[in-house]
Amino acid sequence: MQRICAIACILSVTCWTGLADQGQPATASGVVFHDSNRNGVRDPGEDGLENIRVSNGREIVLTNQNGGYRLPVDDDTILFVIKPRGWMTPLSELNLPRFYYIHKPNGSPKLRYPGVAPTGPLPKSIDFPLYPHKEPDRFRVIVFGDTQPDSIEDINYLAHDVVEEVIGTEAAFGFTLGDLVNNRPNLFEPLSRTVAHIGLPWYNVLGNHDENYDSPDDRHADESFERVYGPSYYSFDYGAVHFIVLDDVIWHGATKTEKGHYTAGLGEQQLAFVRNDLALLPKEQLVVLTMHIPITQIRERKELFGLLAQHPHTLSLSAHTHINQHVFVGPKHDWPGNAPHHHMNVAAACGCWWRGAPDESGLPHATMADGAPNGWTIVAFSGHQYSAEFRAARRPANYQMSIYAPESVAADKAAQTEVLVNVFAGSERSTVEMRFGNGDWVELERVAREDPYFAAIKQAEEGERPPRGRKLPRIGKSPHIWRGVLPANPRPGTYLIEVRTTDMFGGTHFGRRIIRIE
Repeated sequence: MQRICAIACILSVTCWTGLADQGQPATASGVVFHDSNRNGVRDPGEDGLENIRVSNGREIVLTNQNGGYRLPVDDDTILFVIKPRGWMTPLSELNLPRFYYIHKPNGSPKLRYPGVAPTGPLPKSIDFPLYPHKEPDRFRVIVFGDTQPDSIEDINYLAHDVVEEVIGTEAAFGFTLGDLVNNRPNLFEPLSRTVAHIGLPWYNVLGNHDENYDSPDDRHADESFERVYGPSYYSFDYGAVHFIVLDDVIWHGATKTEKGHYTAGLGEQQLAFVRNDLALLPKEQLVVLTMHIPITQIRERKELFGLLAQHPHTLSLSAHTHINQHVFVGPKHDWPGNAPHHHMNVAAACGCWWRGAPDESGLPHATMADGAPNGWTIVAFSGHQYSAEFRAARRPANYQMSIYAPESVAADKAAQTEVLVNVFAGSERSTVEMRFGNGDWVELERVAREDPYFAAIKQAEEGERPPRGRKLPRIGKSPHIWRGVLPANPRPGTYLIEVRTTDMFGGTHFGRRIIRIE
């Protein structure tokens, strides 16, 4: 009952007792209107809005000249408005966008973590309020990979390590790209109360660790997520950009012979929604897909790519892997377009699940297996152009790389001495150069290597005096390591190694390390 009241506060709803037998197909109707006094209720004189998209998770209809719409529903449907440019939906007290109405007459099935309470009969009119909102072509979005707390203590880590740093960042809104929690749906609310202090509208993507693992099937695995955040997939416009939020986690419940597990996929209904959604867009509009599991792992990627390739400007964002990586999706991934599709797998806000030795303030360093620190990403948009910048937690904005070289080297061994540079958000389209002393800039070679600092920590963890804190995960080869060597036979002395990197967006960053030649 509490959930119904919460929805009624943001949607104008008039109850109707004439619903056909529960479980039978029915028709929902309502109005999308200009909520001029922003009270969430359609008052006399508040006009309906024409040509606004409304969906039942499959079909999409446009409102008529009076703002009206009609859509088929069953007893497990979430209706939602697709926010157009220049308009905004209401926000909850936790800055969560409220753009939907949940129709589950019987509520969610009984699961370990509660889902949606029974919503009762289908309302006579399900009305969606919108209010004008200035949205320029140029704006920025904050993106978190997995926040993934396992406890309130982990939420405190997120608060002090990331959220407090992000507060005040100039941005239009934010995303968390799934694995909001670590198999603890009861932490959704305390997590969102912490993130709400950023002060921005915050959209959330479903991750595999956000599921109800005791659900027998995928249909009901999202119930706790839906209770707090609404539909697991939807779309909206902001500025000149169209955002599609995907649920690419399919839950397979336990059977007599197999444990419960997940796979990456969309399902037929969601794919139909994406098809219908893209069909209504101007071809030149930038389309940004957000998801949890990387797009190249989606079972229906061939069909999805066929739809996306019809649009010349696309970008996709994911998390899940707990590393920073740029993937340029091409023919080997079943991409049919002429130019590669850019997919960004962003850093996890929790890094390596809040592991590693704590610092003087008690926060674990949480370095990821690719050697990059935990942090967040800022994506800047301008029309159909975009750029991205990584921000490391508890570090200045210019901290974009680590440089590994010995403290001292014998002069006659210099030419055999490696310098390894980990450019945290680097890609195959980055250039990385090194200068020794006042010498010339020399381009470095990109290699698949383990991060040497991460390797040193793992070695220490196996030693007689391991560092405090939870052990780091297994090391892997980092996709953003560059290699060079020192010049031959330098004179003894103290030298400065400088590194300069330019990313695919034209942004340039510098790093420095001092070394002694003996």
